[in-house]
Amino acid sequence: MDFSTVCVHGSDRRYDVTGAVSVPIFQSATFAHPGVNMSTGYDYSRAQNPTREYLEAAVARLEGGSDALAFSSGMAAVALVMELFSPGDHIIASDDLYGGSIRLFAGPSTARGIKFTYLDAFDAASLADAVTPATKALFIETPGNPMMRVIDIAAAAEFASARGLLLIADNTFMTPYLQRPLELGADIVIHSGTKYLCGHNDTMCGFAVVKDAGLSERLRFLFKTVGPCLAPFDSWLLIRSLKTLALRMEAQQSNARKLAEWMLAKPEIKAVYYPGLPDHPQYDISLRQASGFGAMISFSVDTPETAVRILERVKLILYAESLGGVESLITYPMLQTHADIPREERETKGIDGRLLRLSVGIESADDLIADLEQAIGGR
Repeated sequence: MDFSTVCVHGSDRRYDVTGAVSVPIFQSATFAHPGVNMSTGYDYSRAQNPTREYLEAAVARLEGGSDALAFSSGMAAVALVMELFSPGDHIIASDDLYGGSIRLFAGPSTARGIKFTYLDAFDAASLADAVTPATKALFIETPGNPMMRVIDIAAAAEFASARGLLLIADNTFMTPYLQRPLELGADIVIHSGTKYLCGHNDTMCGFAVVKDAGLSERLRFLFKTVGPCLAPFDSWLLIRSLKTLALRMEAQQSNARKLAEWMLAKPEIKAVYYPGLPDHPQYDISLRQASGFGAMISFSVDTPETAVRILERVKLILYAESLGGVESLITYPMLQTHADIPREERETKGIDGRLLRLSVGIESADDLIADLEQAIGGR
């Protein structure tokens, strides 16, 4: 079945006898038992709820997984996945990660005794040198946030599998419409569903998707125990949003390509980080493992003053955190998404006062270009 059709029709699970086209919102915390030692299959919404179950089945189907768990946020998903690991365990992570993931790893996860090493995931020799008897997983985000570096997922999976490591891949920027890490060998796929899967900047959620039944069982136990589950109404909002995922991604990445090419000709813009440009260092990897390039662009301008001028003068584009919605958003990573990373470490990665990150929406590309033009020019 075509991806677009799955987006619209989601799961084959049905919970309503009226013929309602829209999935019902089961706004119930608990469910009555038919009798002693009997259950309808639903007991308490922390463990499972029919609306959330439909959503999870749909996301699992889109990602090619056997199971998906829906969380109250993307960081809740990452945090629960970290519960798979014990004090003394070691995780190798790519060094171009969302700042919230780094904050979690450096704070609560490190406090629990988990150790982390951050590496350029393209350097196989460095990766091999970093593996110790305590290493349990490789955590990657591709394209990376915010420098848009692309990791060869199949190569990372081969590396991890050969050493008995889990490969955890954050697929937020690409969504399963453009990239399916499980099919390339990943064990767990993470999404901040707040972003493209929701797509309307109105709901927070996250997902962890797996293929392996044993891994699903371990995560389901933790999910029920810790309780970071997505509420029924929010689950319904995501079911609604998924119906237009393919349409939105096509429109957004088409706009992104136009904006990235326009940026190349602007003298005030000194570097454009977008995987869809042929001179991107990992352009060929993107062609191999994805069906598109997404709608996220990071770019460096000539001075911090130009960056601030753009942020304060954009009118159509909104200066705000987050990404992936139908509205275009521009972000200042050094003050927002990556503010908690030490300055020297941040600037070594290129996250300085000249770097901006743009989440391209579905507005007219010409209108977005005109907005950036006037903001750069200061008119």
